[in-house]
Amino acid sequence: MVGKEKNKSKNHGVVMSGADMTIQAIVDEGVDTIFGYSGGAILPTYDAIFRYNRNNPENGVNLIVPANEQGAGFMAAGYARATGKVGVSIVTSGPGATNSATPVRDCMADSVPMVLICGQVARSVIGTDAFQEAPVFNLMSACAKHVFLVKDPTELAATVRTAFQIARSGRPGPVVIDLPKDVQNWEGPYDSKSVLNLHGYQDRVNALTRKKMDKDTAGAFLKMLKRAKRPLLYVGGGVIIGNAVKELRAFMKQFQVPAVTTLMGIGAVDTQSDLCLNMLGMHGSAYANYAVDECDLLIAVGARFDDRVAGLPKEFAANAAIAHIDIDGAEIGKVKPVDWHFVGDAAVALQELMRAGKDWNITHKQWLKHVRALKKRHKFNFNRDAEAIQPQAVLESLNNLTKGDAIIVTGVGQHQMFSAQFFDFKKPRTWITSGSMGTMGFGLPAAIGAQAANPGKLVIDVDGDGSLRMNIGELETCTNYNMPVKVLLMNNHGDGMVVQWQSLYFDSRFSGTDKSLHSKDFVKTAEADGFQFARRVERHEDLQAALEAFIAFDGPALLEVRVDKYAFVYPMIGPGMAYRDMLTGPHIEGRDVAPRDETLDTSDSF
Repeated sequence: MVGKEKNKSKNHGVVMSGADMTIQAIVDEGVDTIFGYSGGAILPTYDAIFRYNRNNPENGVNLIVPANEQGAGFMAAGYARATGKVGVSIVTSGPGATNSATPVRDCMADSVPMVLICGQVARSVIGTDAFQEAPVFNLMSACAKHVFLVKDPTELAATVRTAFQIARSGRPGPVVIDLPKDVQNWEGPYDSKSVLNLHGYQDRVNALTRKKMDKDTAGAFLKMLKRAKRPLLYVGGGVIIGNAVKELRAFMKQFQVPAVTTLMGIGAVDTQSDLCLNMLGMHGSAYANYAVDECDLLIAVGARFDDRVAGLPKEFAANAAIAHIDIDGAEIGKVKPVDWHFVGDAAVALQELMRAGKDWNITHKQWLKHVRALKKRHKFNFNRDAEAIQPQAVLESLNNLTKGDAIIVTGVGQHQMFSAQFFDFKKPRTWITSGSMGTMGFGLPAAIGAQAANPGKLVIDVDGDGSLRMNIGELETCTNYNMPVKVLLMNNHGDGMVVQWQSLYFDSRFSGTDKSLHSKDFVKTAEADGFQFARRVERHEDLQAALEAFIAFDGPALLEVRVDKYAFVYPMIGPGMAYRDMLTGPHIEGRDVAPRDETLDTSDSF
């Protein structure tokens, strides 16, 4: 809880340098892995890492050095997304800090807890354009949840401790510490218990932590649920971030309400459950989008009605009453007016609703029959007779091998959407992707972070040729640290998602996306970086055996599959279109008009 002193550690009062205090405070927060790149302004802290590990051989800190500071930030993000713990990146000043701005903003957009520590020039020369100086506080204030510039070295340990508490509390996010070099070199007694007093913030967080749902609020919701004929859960990433998955699944079972998930909410619901309608939105399943269009009560939990889901807010769930549960009050009514809401912890809210509704007889059998029929009739599909390898076929085959148990990380683009559509996920934190920012180059370093957090698990980075190029230097990081990340590269020689839009809306003018002249040999690149498994597949008949060998290989592996450049992602809700205008493409069965009245046909033949 923010604002309370922690128990003293055995090092309380020991004289240390500021750099040593920084590492000791990080260790006291339970950190076991740091991602980062050294440099002049952060050298004292990197020296402190070395000395800490030398003096603590049994419980040292794992240091992973990437090819680029952006890679370090995404590794920390992948670690955090895979565990729910705070990821840590430590970089130098100037370009080290500016290279980290993208992962900081990416974490902010997806509510990922991360602490970034940036070296800074000495306090006496800040503002003089000193060597490798950058205005970190100004730059990061627009990107992060909070930024500290440490001016008083006696508050250094308390600042680090507070940064972790802010990062993980309430709606999580990234916190940046701008750490001048002279503060790192300062010496004084280590304060192992204090935190900074941020009264407004800590009061809000503490109130949310203690908040319970009163009987009248729970009763009002249950009346809405009982009155509804077609209720639907709209599940966002907040359910996973807030560790409310167990409660959500119990709620679904108790009240027999089907669920759609956002891109970030994938994994909150077992995709193999018949109550799961998979992802909704621009490239969501046809049956999920049809269900949203037909529902009369939409229950949003940890979701924010973003533009990829509610592109036309007035048309989104137009016939439904809206109930909204979220930890962040700013999200309530921001995009879509609501009829009922609760600002607080999702797990607590769902527990209270289940407790209050345990004796209510609420059933929606006809609606469940109908959505199961939708799921059967409008399932994902693709051109199974094509000569070129279809990316959906690759992922469908891989999913049959992983069976929902692998950690799937993606870059950004068509391969990201295909992965969301064709993989199964049994558990939360096994789907890791850049959602709100949509950052190309995210996949490989994030997969390294996830692998560092889960050394015994199968971690697969599904990537595209454009996205992989962005941080391809991190292939070497895999082999440097023997990270057995599996890199599945679906190469369509172009920026597939942009090509799709150019084909559909720009009369096939492929400005900037024709990569036919690019001659990157990804297999040789991986081999040059020490990969012992690096193969290419260009024929259907070679695919299955290659996939089996790929995931069975004991170590880092890259499998490049040459796929159809014009295999587009469907369904698709284009710009300015409502759900009822969704394009399902040539291989997914669609329908012309959705039913709009109370006599909704719920037969299997609908």
